[in-house]
Amino acid sequence: MIRLTLTLVLVIGVLSSTSQSLRFEIQSAHTKCIAEDIKSNSMTVGKYNVVNPNDGHPLPESHKLTVRVTSAYGNSYHYADRVDSGQFAFTAAEAGDYMACFWAVDHSPQTTVTIDFDWRTGVQAKDWSNVAKKGSVDVMELELKKLYDTVSSIHQEMFYLRESVDLGRN
Repeated sequence: MIRLTLTLVLVIGVLSSTSQSLRFEIQSAHTKCIAEDIKSNSMTVGKYNVVNPNDGHPLPESHKLTVRVTSAYGNSYHYADRVDSGQFAFTAAEAGDYMACFWAVDHSPQTTVTIDFDWRTGVQAKDWSNVAKKGSVDVMELELKKLYDTVSSIHQEMFYLRESVDLGRN
């Protein structure tokens, strides 16, 4: 009975893990890049937006960004120029560090741009609420699908890590 309870607590903990947004600042004419190690054939989604420093007023032109997402091999997966928000989604063609880079426009006097960024990969990239709505899946079946995807992701990650360790020994 205790083993079943511990297993249930562990499964609920894994399934209820939440992805939190990252908030960071960039000075005018500067760049900030964020890397994410993504396995081959993993789904990834991201969204970003500039935080308006003046609530209730339009976003100033000084708060525009150029955003590019690239693979470790330099393949471009997303590009947007002079935007205040955007999103991207793709399935990784190759494994490695994918990079999301944000460039703030040059402005005088210098300004600070605050950005909210949410990047999810693998199981976290799936929108489970839409899966439930589209398939009219009952609650238990939805939870089982989440669990299956989580277990599959862990299994694939184990093979990926084992391969990485083996490559490091050569």
